[in-house]
Amino acid sequence: MSGRFEATVEVGRPVDEVFAYLADGRNDPRFSPRVLRIERIPEGPTAVGTVFRSTVKDAGMTTARTFRITAYEPPRTLRWAEESRNLVTASQGGYDLEPLPGGGTRVRIHNVLEGHGLGRLLVGLALAAARKDAPAFGQRIKAAIEAS
Repeated sequence: MSGRFEATVEVGRPVDEVFAYLADGRNDPRFSPRVLRIERIPEGPTAVGTVFRSTVKDAGMTTARTFRITAYEPPRTLRWAEESRNLVTASQGGYDLEPLPGGGTRVRIHNVLEGHGLGRLLVGLALAAARKDAPAFGQRIKAAIEAS
C-alpha cells in the first residue's frame, strides 16, 4: 500500500531564495524536528544525482535515510526519491514553487509514502500522521525560510 500527502504554504521571500533554501537539504532540520542530522554527497551545489543521507527519528525509532535528487529545475521544481529500505519510505517527493505577485512564493510539498514488509501494515498510520501534520509542516517551512 502507498499513499500521498501534501501541503501548500505561501512564503514571504522571492522564488529564487526559497528554491535555494529548499534545494539544500541540510536545512531540513530547521523545519523538520524528526531530522537529527543530514549530509550532502558530494559536497557542492545540489544537482540531479546529489544524495542526502540523514538520521531521523519517527515514532520513537531512529533510522538512516538516503534520498537522491531526481529533478532539479530552478526555481520551480525539485524532486527526490528515497533509496533506503526502511519499513515506510518516501518513494517519491518534491517541491513545486510558484512566484506570487508582490515577491512571495507559493510552495507545494508532496510525498508518496510506501510500506515495505511489515511497513505495509504501518503505512496507513504513517500517512494519517503525515496528513494531519501537513499544514503545520508547511508553516514550519515558511517560518524557517522567512527567518533565514
